[in-house]
Amino acid sequence: MEKIKSFQINHNILKPGFYISREDDNVITYDLRTRKPNNGDYMDNATMHSLEHMFATFARNSEVAEKVVYFGPMGCQTGFYFLVKDLEPRQVFVLTKKILEQIIAYEGPVFGASAIECGNYENLDLDLAKVEAIRYLAVLNSQVNGDFSYPA
Repeated sequence: MEKIKSFQINHNILKPGFYISREDDNVITYDLRTRKPNNGDYMDNATMHSLEHMFATFARNSEVAEKVVYFGPMGCQTGFYFLVKDLEPRQVFVLTKKILEQIIAYEGPVFGASAIECGNYENLDLDLAKVEAIRYLAVLNSQVNGDFSYPA
């Protein structure tokens, strides 16, 4: 069986950051790595779930909403995948930072926090989403070189 691309990345040297995971024609999958893998520091389900609701909603309501394909958590609890079409990586990097800032500034209920809209609506917490957004925005603000490739 051929290994998928994400399993070919050495997770022991991977640090939090913003990476291009793969390119498929005009769709690029971004690895929004919020935590260092295999380090014991994982997002709990409520944090992942809450950030997913907030980020996906802001992304799908952004000026490039029609270019957003998908946003969701990694099963390993160390980040998210963000799939976008027809945008340059620098644009997506800036958009990601903007959305994190929107989450941090947001006051109100978590988007989609009802039994009609979500299958586990009681497992949402805006404060957890904000803490994770603050944490990851600090990582992105320190990533100034514009190289979005995985470490070798």
